[in-house]
Amino acid sequence: MYLRVEENLVVNTRDIIGIFDMDNTTVSRLGRSFLADSQKNGLIINATDDLPKSFVVTNDGKNTKVCISSVSSKILAKRGDSLK
Repeated sequence: MYLRVEENLVVNTRDIIGIFDMDNTTVSRLGRSFLADSQKNGLIINATDDLPKSFVVTNDGKNTKVCISSVSSKILAKRGDSLK
């Protein structure tokens, strides 16, 4: 199954490690560090030009990606639950 993260981005649900709220995650030093390291290592896929509300971390066994989305983490989680 696939989860639509943004209009132009879908990810395989079996590759999803987690769906995170941008506001809650960036409050902590660890969350900010994770996103900064991901950006520095080229792992970020910025799927929106709008204000980011969430990010989805995926790993297909070879590559880890961090997909930035303007869709809230709650909506993405509900979309994922509806696929089960």
